[in-house]
Amino acid sequence: MESFKTFFLSLSGSNKLWIIEIFLWVLLTAIIVWLLKIFVAKLKKRAKLTINFWDDALVRAIDPPASLLIWLLMLSFIADRAGNVTGAEIFSAIVPLRKIGFIVLATWFALRFARAVEKNLASPNYMGKPMDATTVRAIGKLVRASIFITAAIVVMQGLGYSVSGLLAFGGIGGLALGFAAKDLLANFFGGLMIYFDRPFAVGDWIRSPDKEIEGTVEDIGWRLTRIRTFDKRPLYIPNGIFTQIAVENPSRMLNRRIYETIGIRYQDAQLMPKIINDVKEMLLQHSEIDSNQTLIVNFDSYAPSSLDFFVYTFTKTTDWVHFHEIKQDVLLKILHIITEHGGSCAFPTSTVHIAKLPVPNSKLSELLQ
Repeated sequence: MESFKTFFLSLSGSNKLWIIEIFLWVLLTAIIVWLLKIFVAKLKKRAKLTINFWDDALVRAIDPPASLLIWLLMLSFIADRAGNVTGAEIFSAIVPLRKIGFIVLATWFALRFARAVEKNLASPNYMGKPMDATTVRAIGKLVRASIFITAAIVVMQGLGYSVSGLLAFGGIGGLALGFAAKDLLANFFGGLMIYFDRPFAVGDWIRSPDKEIEGTVEDIGWRLTRIRTFDKRPLYIPNGIFTQIAVENPSRMLNRRIYETIGIRYQDAQLMPKIINDVKEMLLQHSEIDSNQTLIVNFDSYAPSSLDFFVYTFTKTTDWVHFHEIKQDVLLKILHIITEHGGSCAFPTSTVHIAKLPVPNSKLSELLQ
């Protein structure tokens, strides 16, 4: 209370020149900040003319942290000046606040710069061959976590706390925390294994034969992986689960397979060799079929109602929608080949065979007539 009283008594004094001085310093600071914004805007235009991702990230990260830093330095200077003039003790608190403010602004700038670099590394506008999005996110999260931890330690050291004692406590407490939060640690290390082994990445379609997991990967966090199922529901999977189950990644398929069994009627048996040869020739000439992969068209079995042959081949595309369009075209062409040879696809039929017809009763026939 005494410091506030001294400050307000100084304001009612006769010497008001320092107030005008402070006003001029504030005005000068505003002009400097305005000029800085103009300078940064010109830097942004120049940075867009280059492909280097570092300068773009740096320019985007400069403002507003730089503007706030100028205000912080100027206000701390003004506070020192006011404290010298008035003698109020309240202005003595500006020193630790200035240190903390500088650390906060430096941390903010570092986070903005790291996020901008992360975005540029995965962008084709800056990289001829963009880095894998999952790897970039993992590195970005590690860098941001390091920045936060470093800033917290520096702030605590600046406030007078013993960091060495805190680290010693962390060693003992970390052991207890490890036993209490083993599932959390399992998920964390599971996330690390996903980042290192990279069985899937953001945007991949994955599924597991061991669990009811299937969908598109939207995000890989340190504890959870978010998957969007095909009915658009979000599915949150703890990362520790992926160390215990098998995961299929259809997005990394080289080809997609067409494997179909087709049956013709028994009375069309003599047409089977011609049909098989024409179907195989059609597949070899098809522009969407990969002839370098296994291609089989063979008579397969005597089914109860049909003579079956099977088609085993691979498409060039791995896109799910386009694959079904190709499969439809192949099946229609096979049907056309069968009908072109005068055959027909079989369907389940039953034949009743009567070995001997009964002799009609003459008396019963006369009554019926």
